[in-house]
Amino acid sequence: MINIVDKTSCCGCSACASVCPKQCINMEGDNEGFLYPHVDKDTCIDCGLCEKVCNELNPMAPREPLQVLAAINKNEKIRLKSSSGGIFYVLASKIISEGGVVFGARFDENWQVLIDYAEDMESVKAFMGSKYVQARIENAYKDVKYFLIKGRKVLFSGTPCQVAGLHQFLRKQFDNLLTVDFICHGIPSPKVWQMYLDEIFGCYKRMKSVSFRDKTRGWQNYHFRIEYDDNENATMLLSPATQNQYMRAFLSDLILRPSCSFCVAKSGSSRSDITLADFWGIWNENPQMYDNKGTSMIFINTDKGRLVLPSEEIVKYDKSDYSTALKYNRVCKVSVSPNSKRDLFFLKLKTTESVTRLIEKTLKPPFMQLCIINTKLLIRRLIKLEWGR
Repeated sequence: MINIVDKTSCCGCSACASVCPKQCINMEGDNEGFLYPHVDKDTCIDCGLCEKVCNELNPMAPREPLQVLAAINKNEKIRLKSSSGGIFYVLASKIISEGGVVFGARFDENWQVLIDYAEDMESVKAFMGSKYVQARIENAYKDVKYFLIKGRKVLFSGTPCQVAGLHQFLRKQFDNLLTVDFICHGIPSPKVWQMYLDEIFGCYKRMKSVSFRDKTRGWQNYHFRIEYDDNENATMLLSPATQNQYMRAFLSDLILRPSCSFCVAKSGSSRSDITLADFWGIWNENPQMYDNKGTSMIFINTDKGRLVLPSEEIVKYDKSDYSTALKYNRVCKVSVSPNSKRDLFFLKLKTTESVTRLIEKTLKPPFMQLCIINTKLLIRRLIKLEWGR
């Protein structure tokens, strides 16, 4: 029987709930908004399947990629709508064209995130773009198994822990399954996201679209964007990611799941066929692959992953290596450290009237640190003035 004593040892992948033959495990939210398995002990038959498929209890061995590539989708429209180089869309297109099914993360009617499937490219568009909220699995693993047994090709995309959870759930290899994960910084709280939306918008029906990584002002200088209706007039909230309260909380590791600081699905141990990421630092390593519109980094982890690579007619490639990848994307191997104020933030979240003010207050540097920062800024300005004479 699965029993979560330490919350750092549960990633919320839902493999245990999905595999339970008696359906006696429910994923329930805690006071931080993260889902954890809860067992109905009266219904449980102690079959042990939930423990067998738990990736936290049975982590898979790490591995290095077979090949590392820099990649750019030559379709500029698709690349602009993608978080980085637009490679996921091309992979999905191949699977759909062969009569397959694509799984990915989309927003639901309340702008929370869940894993769903698509059987046409129009539906795949909902999976495009990063979504910095933990996605609910619900029936996704069971649906994947159903399509696989039917003989259809399946592309499953998700976080490393979700891909690992799928492999543990399936408990066997399928030639018609392609798994794609991404280098994951960590997964933020759905509760904090909901509170942020409630405070900023109130009514979800006003919202039309959300982009955590809008690139209209550049890939490096990405913005947080929400389009919505204000008194029947279309309008937009657009702010640099470094200034938006929710994005600041995410990027400062303030609102991440406890297990993200002890992730066992890193270093290729998710067993994905392909790993996608932003190729940060490409402007230093290979300026010919950089135009500030987005460049993907691709880890080819298996021969299956190598075989589905799009042709050079569709995607521009250049070779790289794992050491370069680690140089700019350490989180593919190393877990993030929790923010020192994380526990205090979630304690105050229970009674706060404004999550945005709480984020601002929590992330505000201490007085002495502010003095040091302001002193450095003053010195720089004085130096500039002196040189300008």
